[in-house]
Amino acid sequence: MPPVSDPDSDADLNSFSLVDPTVEDIHAAFERGTLTAESLVARYLDRIDAYDDDLNSILTINPNAEARASELDAAFERDGFVGPLHGVPIVLKDNQDTHDMPTTAGSVTLAESIPSADAFLVEALRAAGGIILAKANLQEFAYGVDTISSLGGETRNAYALERRPSGSSGGTAAAVAANLGAIGTGSDTCSSVRSPPAFNNLVGLRPTRGLVSRTGMIPLSETQDTAGPITRTVTDTARMLDVMAGYDPADPVTATGVGNVPDDGYVSHLDEQGLESARIGVVRELFGLQAEGSAPSEAAQSVTDVLDTAIDEMERAGATIVDPVDIVDTSFLGSARVISFEFKRDLNRYLDGLGADAPYDSLEAIVDSGAVAPAVSSRLEGEPILETDPETVDDDPAYVRRLERRRELRIDTLGRMATHEVDALLYPPSTIPPVAIPEHQPFEELNCELSAHTGLPAIVVPAGFTDGGLPVGVELLGRPFGEPRLLELAYAYEQAARHRRPPDGFGALDGRLEG
Repeated sequence: MPPVSDPDSDADLNSFSLVDPTVEDIHAAFERGTLTAESLVARYLDRIDAYDDDLNSILTINPNAEARASELDAAFERDGFVGPLHGVPIVLKDNQDTHDMPTTAGSVTLAESIPSADAFLVEALRAAGGIILAKANLQEFAYGVDTISSLGGETRNAYALERRPSGSSGGTAAAVAANLGAIGTGSDTCSSVRSPPAFNNLVGLRPTRGLVSRTGMIPLSETQDTAGPITRTVTDTARMLDVMAGYDPADPVTATGVGNVPDDGYVSHLDEQGLESARIGVVRELFGLQAEGSAPSEAAQSVTDVLDTAIDEMERAGATIVDPVDIVDTSFLGSARVISFEFKRDLNRYLDGLGADAPYDSLEAIVDSGAVAPAVSSRLEGEPILETDPETVDDDPAYVRRLERRRELRIDTLGRMATHEVDALLYPPSTIPPVAIPEHQPFEELNCELSAHTGLPAIVVPAGFTDGGLPVGVELLGRPFGEPRLLELAYAYEQAARHRRPPDGFGALDGRLEG
C-alpha cells in the first residue's frame, strides 16, 4: 500500500515547494507521504487567489477540483497511481470543452455555455489522473496574439506585468509560469503554444498535424488548429504528449498519427546527450525585423543576441550548426494562410454542435451582439471573414490554391532539411520581446507560419533573457511525427543551458517553503 502522510502533520503537507515543481516532483512527494492531491489543489487555489489579480490569467475555477483530488487520494491509498498524471493540477485553455464547466473562448457570449461532453484531449487528461484545476483566459476566439477577451479582459506577462504575454494561449502561459497550476494546455493556429511560452520562459510544443485530436475544441481554422502542452520543463511536455497523442475517430486527420507514436512513449526519448552529433539549421531570414516600422530595431537585436548565444550553447553541447539554411520566400509562406476562409465555417459548425443550448447560432450573430472585445471585433470587421459563404468555401479557387501551397511548402521545407541533412531548423518564435501594454504585439514579428502552414512539429524552449530581463525562446522545427527527436534535442539543450527561472513576485505563501 502506498505511504500516506500523517493526518496530524499539516507541516508535512505544506513543506512541498510549489515554485516550479515537476510532475515527477509531485509524484515523489505523494509516494513519500508528504503531499496529497487534495492539499496540493488547495494550495494552488490559494496561489490563484493571492496572485491572479496581478496576472488576470484565470477565467474559471473548477468547483469539482477538490472533490476530484479527494477521490484520487483514496484511489492512491488503495492501488497507487491511477495514471501518469495522477493528482496533477492542470490549467486548460478555455477553448477546450469541459462537461462540468463553461467553455467560453473568452467571450461573454459563451459565458454560460457548458458542453455536454469533454473534449477528446480533456477526457484523456482526466483518464490519466489529471485534475482540471481551472480554465485560462485567451485572446477571444483565439483570434489574435495579445490575450484580450470580453470575458477576461487583458492578461499580463508573468515576468513584466506591464507587458503582453502574447497569445492566444497567454492565460495558460502566464498561469503556468507563475505556478498557479502544475502544467497547462494551449491551442495553436499559428503561434499560440509557442509565442506565449517564449514570452513566459516556458516550454511549448505544436505537434504534427494529426497527432493530437481537436474534437471538442472551439475552432479557428480546421486546417491550422491543433492543441499542445505548455509546461515549465521538456520532460513535462513529453509526459503530457504521451497522454494527449492518439487516434480519435471523430477527428479523421488523427488517423495519420496511427503508427507514428513511439511504443515506449515520448519521455523515454529524452537524452542529455541528445545534441551530440545533431545537425541544427539556422533560418537567418527569420531573425531581425520582418516588417519595417513594426518595432524598434534595437528590440529585434536584443532577441538576436540571445539566440546567437543559444546557438553557441548548442554547439558546445555537441551540435553541428548549419548557418544559414534558407527557406521559401516569406511572402509565399504567408500566402498559405487559410483562417479567413475557415473561421466562420468552423465556428458555425461548433455552435451547431451545441444543439438547442447554443447561445448563438453563428459568428455573425456573435459579432452583431456588440459584446466581443473591441480589439477583436475591430479586426473581424476589417477582414473578409464575415462575408465568407460556409456552403461554398470548399470550392473557392482561392481557398483551394492556398491548400495546395501548404502541400508545396511542406515538401519544399522537408527537401531543404534533407539537402542540408539537418535534424531541425532553428529560429526565434518572435523576433522581438513582449511589447508594453496597451501596444499590440505585431503579428508580423511572430515566426509562426513555417510550422502552422506545413503541419510540421515545432517546440519552443527557454533561451535566456534580454538585458532588460525579458524572456526569449528558441524554436526548433522537425520532420513529420518527429516529436521524439525534437524532444530529445530540446531536452539536451534545456539541461545544458538551464535558462528556466521563476518570475519575481510569485513566491511562497504564508511562509511555506516554496522558494
